[in-house]
Amino acid sequence: ERRNQPQARSHAGPRLEATAPNQVWSWDISKLATYVPGVFLNLYLVLDLFSRFPVAWMVAERENSALSKQLFAEAITRYQLEPGSITVHNDRGAPMTSGAFIDLLAQLGVERSVSRPRVSNDNPYSEACFKTVKYQPDYPGRFLDAPHARRWFTEFFEWYANQHRHSGLALFTPPDVFFGRVTELAAARQLALDDAYVAHPERFVRG
Repeated sequence: ERRNQPQARSHAGPRLEATAPNQVWSWDISKLATYVPGVFLNLYLVLDLFSRFPVAWMVAERENSALSKQLFAEAITRYQLEPGSITVHNDRGAPMTSGAFIDLLAQLGVERSVSRPRVSNDNPYSEACFKTVKYQPDYPGRFLDAPHARRWFTEFFEWYANQHRHSGLALFTPPDVFFGRVTELAAARQLALDDAYVAHPERFVRG
């Protein structure tokens, strides 16, 4: 006779949709190696799902809920978000599921979305950004200390936000989408394409 076993639980995959900036934020923490074996820094990153714009980030020596609360309180205040207007998605790491962090989101009127247990691809946008970080040609691989990492990431996010053209955004930059500049820029882009077609129609093999 077998003892009672816990029932297997099925968790529905998160289904999030954003049709404008500041509707859904995705956030995660990535470890950054240092020159000291076994010692890591932590990159906290919050991305806007609609535009891929990095609304908040920081490098810290520790991973805990107090720093998570500080990051989100500052970000939500900076963008003057109304209660109930935004959903925050994250995985099940300790800083994301702590009672203190959950209480803060409740106080700020933020809806929560959580990845399924032991599923690594429920937070793809944050993970994609981390991959972009660590595949940069000038990524140092290891950092001397937190100030060194902060200097490097200040330059990286300046490039990522203002120069990196995302294929998922029709080759616009995140600020173009986040700050609503797409319509004007798309019109200018179309004029340039129209002029190029008039001058050299043979280059447009599909018309």
